Amino acid sequence: MQRTAGKELALAPLQDWGEETENGAVYSVSLRRQRSQRLSPGEGPRDSQAPSPNANAFLHYRTSKVRALRAARLERLVWELVSGDTQQDPSFVPAFLATHRAFVATDRVLGLLLPPPPPPLPPWVEIKKTEGQDLSFNKNLRAVVSVLGSWLRDHPQDFWDPPAHSNLGSVRTFLGWAAPLGTEALVAEKLLGDFLEEAEQEQEEEEQPQAWAVLPETAQTPSPDSQEGCLEEEEKLVQEGPELLDFSIDEVAEQLTLMDAELFLRVRPWECLGSVWSQRDRPGAAGISPTVRATVTQFNTVTGCVLGSVLGAPGLAAPQRAQRLEKWIRIAQRCRELRNFSSLRAILSALQSNPIYRLKSSWGAVSREPLSTFRKLSQIFSDENNHLSSREILSQEEATDELQEVDTPPGSLPSKLPPGPVPYLGTFLTDLVMLDTALPDMLEGDLINFEKRRKEWEILARIQQLQRRCRGYCLSPRPPILATLRAQRQLSEEQSYRISRVIEPPAASCPSSPHVRRRISLTKRLSAKLSRERGSSPGGSPGDPSSPTSSLSPGSPPSSPRTRDPPPRSPPASPGPQGPSTKPPLALTLSCPRIPVVGQQGLEVRVIRVSINNDHGNLYRSILLTSQDKAPSVVQRALQKHNVAQPWACDYQLYQVLPGDRELLIPDNANVFYAMSPAASGDFMLRRKEQPWHTASVSPT
Repeated sequence: MQRTAGKELALAPLQDWGEETENGAVYSVSLRRQRSQRLSPGEGPRDSQAPSPNANAFLHYRTSKVRALRAARLERLVWELVSGDTQQDPSFVPAFLATHRAFVATDRVLGLLLPPPPPPLPPWVEIKKTEGQDLSFNKNLRAVVSVLGSWLRDHPQDFWDPPAHSNLGSVRTFLGWAAPLGTEALVAEKLLGDFLEEAEQEQEEEEQPQAWAVLPETAQTPSPDSQEGCLEEEEKLVQEGPELLDFSIDEVAEQLTLMDAELFLRVRPWECLGSVWSQRDRPGAAGISPTVRATVTQFNTVTGCVLGSVLGAPGLAAPQRAQRLEKWIRIAQRCRELRNFSSLRAILSALQSNPIYRLKSSWGAVSREPLSTFRKLSQIFSDENNHLSSREILSQEEATDELQEVDTPPGSLPSKLPPGPVPYLGTFLTDLVMLDTALPDMLEGDLINFEKRRKEWEILARIQQLQRRCRGYCLSPRPPILATLRAQRQLSEEQSYRISRVIEPPAASCPSSPHVRRRISLTKRLSAKLSRERGSSPGGSPGDPSSPTSSLSPGSPPSSPRTRDPPPRSPPASPGPQGPSTKPPLALTLSCPRIPVVGQQGLEVRVIRVSINNDHGNLYRSILLTSQDKAPSVVQRALQKHNVAQPWACDYQLYQVLPGDRELLIPDNANVFYAMSPAASGDFMLRRKEQPWHTASVSPT
């Protein structure tokens, strides 16, 4: 039987083999298949300079063993930085440097990494040049210098420790005797100069407050509760100065893109880690993740500008308000052309929010073309398939840039790549928070779970790659537009809804929207993602996507109105953004995949989100729910996540949020895993037992 020459076998190039332990460290072992060309009989080495397929040639495969560190103690991890085989595990060093702040401080790593300086020689001993060269080329020192070079280049903010910058001082001292003439020493010196210059600039900015930071007095006064007072206040808003919509579509979109790109470039990837970002609301944590908070603030500012411009001037007629809607749709379209997905998501979130979405008369006056554009843009962040569309589009944008780089012929001038894209950062924040919730930090034997850090690094590496591409924007700031954007008065959610009801009072046959709106569950896709990476999908359906895309930031914009169930007897020909032909969202009916817990055989788990009904808003916190968890333990862990005193756990009742503004009451001492509805989302609400509620509760039978 003849076999076609050069035909490869359809075998996986990398196969999992198992684990092995060495000096207390756990390694995952894989077998890598590599192809090598065998010469046919009669061919000699002189013919091998130009190998070509031959009818008598055959393929030869060789298998090599590949090890990757999975778990170890801190000392072993630091030892691996210097003594590890980068050919075997090339991702270890970048993954450690990018995620180490989640489990250890920088100064402790440096204490274990930097060797002590050599003892001083007696004064009568002459230092020969060759001795210094031998010292600089010592294998271990060379590895330490290489690690420090990557660290200084890729994560310079790890050494920011004002005013003394002691960590950077330790690095400079080491490089001064280990590699005084190397590029690493020059980078360290330049970084120190940049830090000192940055500190001087911050001090000057504090001494000279910005003029735009002083808002009008009307923007600082609390709004009255009455609708008449709200109307008067909003009429004053129109007379304060130029509105953002007074500028052209291109100008507004370009300035939004300029601001988003600058803020995204300043993001420190390690601040996005779930273990860091999830601590933002704890007491005394106001300074955590400042660069990420800045992007969240900008996102909420854009959303507030859309709400303020559409809902401002309540006396406008429906056609006039429709013109404002159309202009914001065109601005969103221009943001899409500029590949600014952050402001695009912010504008769409505002237009889809309940205060604007319910204005049926205004939407009915919107022209067909902008309404069609709005529907197409909304599909980018559609709730269907768990927001998979936005991820695919972002990946396509990146793939297009890579193809243009590859297709450039050698010797020719490289074609100018389009700048961006500027991603919606909430996508990555959600992934990282879910990773931190689903995977343990420590494994049995007090070993650091480095496999978790590798998965986090994959997300952080993509953020860094997108940051490098955002440097291509060539946009000039327009101070009048920026000042108008910053001076735009922000309406609270309650204010926006009251003004909306004044503009279009609710019909007698259509019940008013509830005060607290449900949000789609965003925490049930991680297990499918992890399972798919291992080549299996336990518990979830084959088509379950795995990538949530909504921000977990405080003050996040209201959820899309498409996640709300339509009120009964609503008009069939609603001119709203969803349109009569849009299918209902699938995310409400997808079941949560179940994943095994590390170290616990046969134990099923789900990632759920629990919010608490209080005066600080309904912020969700992710919790890993096992099949052994009873209601009191779930309530206690949820209160701990929300920084509420633990002794009050008995005063709270747990409810599962169901479609149609209904709730499922979880009885005390019930097994939450089996008491919850598997067909509904994994969103839960904690409420005080004596607190009345207007929605219908369903007791399990």
